[in-house]
Amino acid sequence: MSHSCCDPKPTPETVKAGAKGPANCTASCTDGHIVSNAVSHSNEHSGCHSACCHDHHESHQADSATEVNTVRLGQGEQHQWQILGMDCASCARKVETAVSRVSGVCSTRVVFATEKLLVELTPGVSPQGIVDAVHAAGFKLKQQAQAGKEGSKPGPASRLGKYWQPKYWQPLSLALLMLLAALAPASISSSLFTLATVWGLLPIARKAWALISSGTPFAIETLMTVAAIGALLLGETAEAAMVLLLFMLGEQLESFAAGRARAGVSALMALVPDKALRLNDGQRQEVAASELRPGDMIEVAPGARLPADAELLDASAAFDESALTGESIPVERVKGERVAAGCLAADRLVKMKVVSEPGSNAIDRILHLIEEAEGQRAPIERFIDKFSRWYTPAIMLLALLTVLLPPLLYAEPWEQWIYRGLTLLLIGCPCALVISTPAAVTSALAAATRQGALIKGGAALEALAHVDTVAFDKTGTLTEGKPEVTLVESLTEQDATKWLRVAAAIELGSHHPLAQAIVNHAKEQRLELPGAEAIRALPGMGVEGRVDSQNWRLLAPSRLPSLAPELLQRVTELEQQGQTLVVLCDAEQEPLFPVAIIALRDQLRAEAAEAIAKLRHLGIDSIMLTGDNPRTAKAIAEELAIDWRAGLLPEDKVSEVAALAERRNVAMTGDGINDAPAMKRARIGIAMGGGTDAALETADAALTHNQLGGVAAMIHLARATLSNIRQNIALALGLKAIFLVTSLLGITGLWLAVMADTGATVLVTANALRLLRKRY
Repeated sequence: MSHSCCDPKPTPETVKAGAKGPANCTASCTDGHIVSNAVSHSNEHSGCHSACCHDHHESHQADSATEVNTVRLGQGEQHQWQILGMDCASCARKVETAVSRVSGVCSTRVVFATEKLLVELTPGVSPQGIVDAVHAAGFKLKQQAQAGKEGSKPGPASRLGKYWQPKYWQPLSLALLMLLAALAPASISSSLFTLATVWGLLPIARKAWALISSGTPFAIETLMTVAAIGALLLGETAEAAMVLLLFMLGEQLESFAAGRARAGVSALMALVPDKALRLNDGQRQEVAASELRPGDMIEVAPGARLPADAELLDASAAFDESALTGESIPVERVKGERVAAGCLAADRLVKMKVVSEPGSNAIDRILHLIEEAEGQRAPIERFIDKFSRWYTPAIMLLALLTVLLPPLLYAEPWEQWIYRGLTLLLIGCPCALVISTPAAVTSALAAATRQGALIKGGAALEALAHVDTVAFDKTGTLTEGKPEVTLVESLTEQDATKWLRVAAAIELGSHHPLAQAIVNHAKEQRLELPGAEAIRALPGMGVEGRVDSQNWRLLAPSRLPSLAPELLQRVTELEQQGQTLVVLCDAEQEPLFPVAIIALRDQLRAEAAEAIAKLRHLGIDSIMLTGDNPRTAKAIAEELAIDWRAGLLPEDKVSEVAALAERRNVAMTGDGINDAPAMKRARIGIAMGGGTDAALETADAALTHNQLGGVAAMIHLARATLSNIRQNIALALGLKAIFLVTSLLGITGLWLAVMADTGATVLVTANALRLLRKRY
């Protein structure tokens, strides 16, 4: 739900820094920028205590200030809150509807997975109106507990209050009243059931009125209120009370299911510790994790988690990275290697140097991707959402016609047809239908995250399910991306060492795997590198630079205008061995004069063959797209038994993907900046976790564990999710169709209608939760 008074792509200008929130030290903006928390205080509102408004954190409400995060944007200010009491995706829609009606709101979005409300306001507009609107709609904003010292244990009263909340005592008290009414003498039983109905109806009716006032007139609370009042007027007091009790129990089941679906995200948010041990001149100082800055030295005890992305300063150490990558075996890291926030020091006390800014560590980036993912709704989910918008009013109209037409046209009894009309109202509740898709998508995204894969939303998930061809980049994707120099061969009378020094000088500082391999080989030879000037990358060709007052170029053999026959024969011989070649040329001469050949070999990933086999088992074809020479590409492709295209510039990869996309559903998998355009052109892009930021941002999915087998696992999960959604829709509509007929025929009554609706919702949710255990 959005409005157009603000620039859709704002740029942050100022950030109001503040305190750390209870769940995480940072927050992510929807415009793609990570911002620090800011806290502004506003008057607390009482909020609605209906059956829908409940959360495990409600014990922190008293005498506290509402937490809000703020960032200045190009045309407005974006504010963030944590919301309590959302049981399903439809609750998120209710909050969005209520907030979008507030004056000065440019756009609003609720992220159900992380329980965030993101609102962009016109500059100068107070966020208090948003707080009021959320409370008026019957939901609460997360509070920050004040009283008491940090780390103190809750007293008996607070421990009791944790469990004695409206979400528990409302259905419990209603059940006790109904039990009392059932055991009472017949003379007062009906009156007690009426009392029980009124007691149970009050919070639901209050919630219904709040939703009607905030722009959601056809909510389930409205239908329940009309049905319960109608049953009371018809004298069906026991049935009216039973309807309300079943509804409350259904709400509890939905809340439990929502908590399970969000458990993975909650666990992720809890990975980063609040405190860190910072080293100042050898002295240990405990500070808040949000105070850490790049360059700070920290100490991490064995069994503790990293508070930020950091570089290892010790010679070596093992880290448990399973929470981020799904890899259960601790990973051995050596000095200088980067370790992500949230990873656990497995075997020893380690010293590390912080390398991430506050709010931009690995966990924050993953959470930001999850938030972005929820905004990318699957086409089938958008269709169901539109369908439900007219479905409920249509059912209400049908119920009204059921009440009026038989008595007016055929003189049928009014009581009988009013009762059947009320039953139709409850049958027509779209809860099970609305939750069928988001429940499955949320569960699938959580399952993928646990297995080391990030899928950016339902749209990406649905696209993955239809993939029948996967295109792979070679270097860094199918191969380790860590080539090693196998040969430096001089083509002149000069020693090969001289040419290695020149080549390494030109490549020094480059992040390209081939360049790093050449530099590392020179360092292993303990060569002193001369200074290089005027270094310039030649996209898709190589690099040039000036060394010792002379211009040099490092080029792929295919980029040279002509090769002498004997040199061409040598190049062919080496390439047929699977070697990748670069030629050092004297650029002072015209044409370019080759002076040395450098041969490099990049090993296939250990899991590459198995990953391709898994894709083949799923009926998916694979193809390798590479800028390497055809002979090297052929050697690798034959080893994997896949198709290949070689000698491709970045634009050529785009053309190849476009040609494939004309007849196939293509997923492009890569890790480099040169893969980003092709990944964007494919139906879906998949980035390797160790790749460049450009590839990760362009991709629709990413593998945090950097294991190729995750591609097949993601596609398998996506297909299972699509199948799950179809099952859910069939289940929801099938049960409604059956009970719609039986209600019109008078076979089923009000309480069975509620059981059918609640049962369908529970079955759909339980079916979706099966995806949390999905493995491949």
